[in-house]
Amino acid sequence: MKRYLILEDGSSFPGEGLGATIISTGELAIQTANFGYQEALTDPTNAGKILFFTTPMIGNTGINAIDYESVNPTVKGIIANDVATNISQSSDFQDLDSFLKEKNIPAIFNVDTRALVHRLMNEGTVKASIMDTNDEHAFDQIKALVLPKNKSATVSTKNAYAAPNVGKTVAVIDLGLKHSMLRELSLHQVNVTVLPYDATPVDIENLRPDGIVISNGPGKPEEVMHSLKPILDTYYGKYPILGIGLGFLVLGDYLKLELVDLPQEFNGINYPVIEQNSNQIWQTAMDIDQLVLPESVQINMNQEYFDLHTELLAGYTLEKKKLIATAFNPEGAPGSLDAVKIFNQFLDMME
Repeated sequence: MKRYLILEDGSSFPGEGLGATIISTGELAIQTANFGYQEALTDPTNAGKILFFTTPMIGNTGINAIDYESVNPTVKGIIANDVATNISQSSDFQDLDSFLKEKNIPAIFNVDTRALVHRLMNEGTVKASIMDTNDEHAFDQIKALVLPKNKSATVSTKNAYAAPNVGKTVAVIDLGLKHSMLRELSLHQVNVTVLPYDATPVDIENLRPDGIVISNGPGKPEEVMHSLKPILDTYYGKYPILGIGLGFLVLGDYLKLELVDLPQEFNGINYPVIEQNSNQIWQTAMDIDQLVLPESVQINMNQEYFDLHTELLAGYTLEKKKLIATAFNPEGAPGSLDAVKIFNQFLDMME
């Protein structure tokens, strides 16, 4: 079935429909990873986005039980150059088409994704729709679309829950966390309790934690700062704190660092960062639209990680204040495990 990706400027890209047959609208986002499509489309940080993949083909490995980043994906659609529709017959895997239908997610393939990338490289946020037609009525609908705010509130857990283990106790504030981050904490023998985005300082104190994690997630720091500022006012410098993704932006905003918009949102696994003290380069996974302007930093930092594309600050450590913040996802998933040692540093701070 022929379907169309329609952009708010009036341009359209035809292709073949896959998955759910619904009309869907959202923010168009380039996904540059050449593998890990299941993790990308189930990552809560991509809530409200229509992901289009630059890799030539997706779907060839199917959907499996291990690589979910959330059980109920919140992406608005998928755009691809090609999709593998025939995978090995195995009860361990589900084909992408049936998965998308089950989760009510529309997709279009046979789209000229190279032309789409060139079209969007110098654009900011772009509204888009997946529709059956590309007539004037369709363009009027996309122009009238208002993108939702405070997406963290929609993807965060509504109730606290435990991910038990036998080691240090950590309170994780869920702004849109990935399952793989909980898995990595478990592998490090961390006893986790996950709290909603609007948890209070009392909720945290009742856990008597050894540390706090502010997770990754969708949206802007100002959308969640009203609930996180009381927590940071109470526990900054008292408990070790690790901020990842949106958590990194929240901590930057709290410390009065200048957050600058990236020319194009980072959404993939091929973002190199360099650690200033050692000159080590890590390949990292990022899903973020802002980094820190180095010139705005007035704090003595023990470690600094710079994005090699933009030379902006993508991570830092403040040992005296027991704080680590990374724009990149140290657990990868998908991506390299170069940055997984961030979790080791966090555990050392809790000793």
